[in-house]
Amino acid sequence: MAEDSDGRWHAGPVHPAAGPRITVRDPAEAIRAAPAATRWVWRSTAAVYPGLLAAGARVERCYDVEDAELLLLGHEGRSGEPRSAAAAWARLNDAPVPPDPPQRAADPAAQDSLFDPRPATPVPLDALLAVHADQARRLDATAHPDRMRLLTAAESAAFLVAAEMNRAGLPWRADVHRALLTELLGERYAGGGEPRRLAELADRISAAFGRRVRPDLPADVVKAFAEAGIKLTSTRRWAIQELDHPAVEPLLEYKKLYRIYTAHGWSWLADWVRDGRFRPEFIPGGTLTGRWVTNGGGALQIPKVIRRAVVADPGWRLVVADADQMEPRVLAAISRDPAFMEVAGRPEDLYTAVSRQGFSGDRDKAKLAVLGAVYGQTSGDGLKNLAALRRRFPRAVAYVDDAARAGEEGRLVRTWLGRTCPPPAEVPEEGEAGIPQDREDAWTPSYASTNTRARGRFTRNFVVQGSAADWALLLLAALRQTLAGMRAELVFFQHDEVIVHCPAEEAEAVAEAIRAAGDRAGRIAFGDTPVRFPFTTAVVECYADAKER
Repeated sequence: MAEDSDGRWHAGPVHPAAGPRITVRDPAEAIRAAPAATRWVWRSTAAVYPGLLAAGARVERCYDVEDAELLLLGHEGRSGEPRSAAAAWARLNDAPVPPDPPQRAADPAAQDSLFDPRPATPVPLDALLAVHADQARRLDATAHPDRMRLLTAAESAAFLVAAEMNRAGLPWRADVHRALLTELLGERYAGGGEPRRLAELADRISAAFGRRVRPDLPADVVKAFAEAGIKLTSTRRWAIQELDHPAVEPLLEYKKLYRIYTAHGWSWLADWVRDGRFRPEFIPGGTLTGRWVTNGGGALQIPKVIRRAVVADPGWRLVVADADQMEPRVLAAISRDPAFMEVAGRPEDLYTAVSRQGFSGDRDKAKLAVLGAVYGQTSGDGLKNLAALRRRFPRAVAYVDDAARAGEEGRLVRTWLGRTCPPPAEVPEEGEAGIPQDREDAWTPSYASTNTRARGRFTRNFVVQGSAADWALLLLAALRQTLAGMRAELVFFQHDEVIVHCPAEEAEAVAEAIRAAGDRAGRIAFGDTPVRFPFTTAVVECYADAKER
């Protein structure tokens, strides 16, 4: 399906002999006229599907040409080249390649049209089909064609899920949110200044330093501490929490509340919550490892206290499911380590099971060893723990060691399904997306692109985190299929957590569907292995009531 410059849509079979083409003004007409199982090939799901959903047309399957181009360019060692359908068509014809359009910023005031329904550069149907055929040939030429085809299909499905999640929205009680803000921050003053609680803390901080200090300005805080004889290079919690100074306690409290005020305060609520729903723009594959991001709204970093505002509709429930120790289980599956797969297949906590394999039952040590292998903690106690892990699970540790070595040597490194880490010059600098900043890893390496060891640490994690992201795509695709015949709606996804909003009577079936989808995703992605992918699942009315791991 393709749109021309006059706003008409053209659709036809991939193989012309299979049937006639049609031209319509409303693409939803073509969707409704076609069999339900039709796989639609189009330029970009993000550009097309939201408009179809608004018109009441749901698609079961699709092939996203631009996302496939991005994955193929990466696999071919050509990361960074334009990935639009127009660029792919130009390359196919040895014509000048147009640059990709700049990424559009989310507009919270226009949430119903977060996705642009019109192509930036219309590509004729014949050109789109030619690009699709060329991509099929390139997929056949990849190292593992079946896996790479599975990856492109799964990520295409993910873009359908993302658009549907954005349309459904996460249930959000604005009245509860406002009450929370007043409880935490105090009343707002007229004129737009900081709320009462922050103003009081700022006064206490200034009093502790003996002069007026702006606690929201790190440079001012560093200067104030320097005047007190304390040198700081950062004002983050870890840098100040052990200091012996009367400003520390109110400063830590100020920083915690100030983050809520700026990230999820009254302005955020006014911008992002409409008609009882929070609708961030989910973007599959938004990081190098394939993890999702959101284009505005901070949906992937909702503080636990603010989750109290996420409340199911009357008579409905939130089914909140967290995959248990997902990345270590993925490492077991992709490394094919027999002992580690056996441990990852037991019906118990994985770290507890590992702790009996050389860590004297010490779960914390076992956890540090496993995470050290994945994230590259190879000094001090981490080195000793890693040595113990290597003795018990040599193939698992060798798998990430080999990925790190390949990264250090500047070679391409891929996930199990074929997503490719870009060349060294494109490894992200510290603070960019890629390695999780808010999860159970206690260390995060610096990713200076010129540092070969840093790249090795990145690729060590990339093969595991990226393969886990690939598994999650298949989980979502399988779950979406099961939920299609129910009233339940997927409303949230974050790395290893999924939330489904459903009528109370469907909650038990939804929980079982999530469990089954996880098992199915594991079989499809990694084959027939002993590894299990269990979930901790809670059926709640309020998101904050789900057990935090």
